[in-house]
Amino acid sequence: MSSPFQVHFLGCGAALPTTHRAPTAQYIVCNNRHLLIDCGEGTQMQMRKYGVHFQKITTIFISHLHGDHYFGLVGLLSTMNLLGRTSGLTVYGPPLLEEILRLQFESGNSKFTFNMQFVPLEMKDKTLVLEDRLMKVFAFPLKHRVKTFGFIIEEKKDELRINKLAVERDQISVDHLKILKKGLDVELLNGDILSYLDYTLPSKSILSYAYCSDTAPFAKLPEYIKGSTALYHEATFIEEHIDRAKTTQHSTAKQAAKIALEAEVKQLYLGHFSSRYTSLELHLTEASEVFPSVCLVEDGMQITIKA
Repeated sequence: MSSPFQVHFLGCGAALPTTHRAPTAQYIVCNNRHLLIDCGEGTQMQMRKYGVHFQKITTIFISHLHGDHYFGLVGLLSTMNLLGRTSGLTVYGPPLLEEILRLQFESGNSKFTFNMQFVPLEMKDKTLVLEDRLMKVFAFPLKHRVKTFGFIIEEKKDELRINKLAVERDQISVDHLKILKKGLDVELLNGDILSYLDYTLPSKSILSYAYCSDTAPFAKLPEYIKGSTALYHEATFIEEHIDRAKTTQHSTAKQAAKIALEAEVKQLYLGHFSSRYTSLELHLTEASEVFPSVCLVEDGMQITIKA
């Protein structure tokens, strides 16, 4: 049985670690797949603090090479190794990250107990980067001071559920059922058509989670994340500091809300807050005036993605 589609926010701060907010890291469970997006300084300690079993992680996505998004990666990989990990791990990230990791581990003469594969991210448009039987992951470019990527984690559509009463009533064969469950009609030898709509139940909504780390607003972003069930978007600043947001190529809470509205997402989660703010009240106020279904994330928060 598939596990719930969950996101654990391990860190929601921007740039500097503070006593209240760790740098960015999110642990995601989708159909029993265990993923990590970004790995800021201290991520493994946040995992221990919040009860995340990091040896279950099979795939890590790094959005860009600013330290608050990857400085914890070397330490996490080292700990996995020291604890005797044997299962393989795949890391996706900007091409330079592979060389950073290689130099770091070669300098310490580290010998890994597990196979680590690196996949460089170099796309200029939304691209499918990972797919298996139960999940898809898309990556897409963002607008920041260095090469930066966002991600969409999406459930794959299951086979349709059978309408048992209709199947038993019309004595549908097992071979025909296999076809009908895929959402395909069956043409019989006498020319009659068995419609899958008559023998299956309505399919469940496909759930998806979009992650937009450091980025300034740009025209194609709503298109990339259109219709996502939930969106995490950085909200480093409030409108009072919009000039600073433009200079650093970040977003305000209000700008993030406009993206959510344009993209027609169902729920917006805001994070990556600048350490200059002791209160986030204005972030919430400014965003909710544009997009009511908004939530500010906190370190340790866990959410379940629902239709």
